[in-house]
Order: sequence, then structure tokens, then C-alpha cells
Amino acid sequence: MINEKIAALGYDYGTLATHWPAGCNLCGESGLAMEVAERDRYGYPATFVMCRRCGLGYLCPQLSAHEYAHFYSEVYRPLVSAYHGRRIDAETIQIEQRGYAAGLAAFLLPLLPSPPRTILDVGGSTGVVARVLAQRLDARATVLDPSPDELAVAWAAGMETVAGLVEDFDPGERRWDLVLLCQTIDHLLDVRGTLAALRQMMTDDGRAFVDIVDLDVLLRRTGSIERVVKIDHPYYLTGPTAAALFALTGFTIVAQRLTDDGHRGFVLAPGSCTEPDWPALELTAARFLQQHVDPRRG
Repeated sequence: MINEKIAALGYDYGTLATHWPAGCNLCGESGLAMEVAERDRYGYPATFVMCRRCGLGYLCPQLSAHEYAHFYSEVYRPLVSAYHGRRIDAETIQIEQRGYAAGLAAFLLPLLPSPPRTILDVGGSTGVVARVLAQRLDARATVLDPSPDELAVAWAAGMETVAGLVEDFDPGERRWDLVLLCQTIDHLLDVRGTLAALRQMMTDDGRAFVDIVDLDVLLRRTGSIERVVKIDHPYYLTGPTAAALFALTGFTIVAQRLTDDGHRGFVLAPGSCTEPDWPALELTAARFLQQHVDPRRG
């Protein structure tokens, strides 16, 4: 059930415009998704499915791009504030982001082949992470995010800002030495397409950092799929499915880490597009579904 604070927001998720993905965003197969859960952690009627061929988890149906744009500009921060019982906004999140930025810098900077001159932070919020890295590297930072309030903080700090969803961003001929996708990939409407686009936004000797909320890790910690699923995450990745997406879109994994909050981060270098081990992914998906799907679902 939806709790009182969330209900007070008046966000009627079940009546909003949605679409059904044409196929799995990883392997492209249609008709192979199995329903795992039908409600999210907020109490909304969100159906979570998993592809039986590759193990990618996703919401089906999903909100339209227009509805997600409204969600992130007007609903997202009030919703997570109501869920956690504390104020979470463009001001308060900077404290958390500074800690995240310090940890990321300690992990990432020793792995860079040379100091980057330019940084693109996709879904970069208030720009705290980009600013910390830019200051340490003496680089220029660009922040892309759909929240005007959070971008205003980044702009006031002197960074270039771009308002909107990454799926709609056209960089033209611009390229960046370091591309960041921090705690954002799970929010995307087209994970594979976005990763392919980011690959094209990197310089030839550039690097990318991407972290996922690891579905397997969170399930082990919460013990409940309904506590993991949330309408702000259209997609749900694991270590194997993330690696498969990176291979398909032309990235090579340089290093990875797992943080205490369940985020698995990857440092990526440009590489060739390669096919993942589909049989291994299918076997892993089968094991997951056997463990987490109620037999009464069929």
C-alpha cells in the first residue's frame, strides 16, 4: 500500500501515459520477458519483468519520455523525500554527493592514462562530482541533467550546463576526455542506445565511468524484489548484464568496484563491439527466475 506521505503528493502513477518496450534493451528479444513483481517500493502498480534470454530486468510498461521528464522536474525529489522521511533536494543532496565524489576520485584518478582536459557528467545533478574532479584535474566540466533546480547549482559554480534527458542530447562533433554516468544508468529509457552514444562522445584515448545499482546485491541485502523495484528505475542491471551491454556498445572494462550501498562501478576504455556469452546469460537468468518468481505466476 502507498503510505500517507507518498499519497499526499497526489502522483497518480497508474493513470499516466506509458509504453511497452518493443523488445529487451540488451538482447533485443521480444516475448521472452517473465513477470517477477507487480508493485514497487513506493506502493505504485509497476510491473517488473526479466528477459529469459539475457537476464535484463525492466519495468513493463514504462512511463513515456514526456512523463519521465515531468517526473524528474516535479516529482522525483519530493517522492524520495516522502519515502525516506527527510528532505532530499538540490541543497541537501550536495552533502552526499561530496562524499561520493571524494570516493570516486580516489578510485578513478589513478586509473586514468593521462589527465583529462574535458569532462562530461551525464545526469550530473548539482555538478558536485564534476566540480571535484575538474578541480583536481584542472579540467573543464559540462553537466547534463533534466532537473533545472539542480542544474542551477552547477551553473552558479561556473560549469557549463545542458538541460534535458541524455536520450535527447545531440553533442554534434564535440568529444570529451572523461565521460561520467554516475548513479544514472538505471534511470535511462534506452540503456544500450545511450551507452553507444556515450562511446561516440569519448575521445579516442578517453575513459568513462559508469556505475549501476546491482540488482543481485540489493536483493541479497533487502530480501525482497518489491523493495528493490521503483518507478524511477526503468532498468535493473547486474554485473553480467552490465558487462554484456558494455561489450555490445564498444567498451572494455578497465577496473570495477562495489561500494557499501550496492553500486557497482566500472572504469571503461574504448574498444570494439563484441558479442557477450548469451548462453551464460540465459543460464544466470533462469537461476534468478527460479529463485524469485512465484510459481503461481505461471
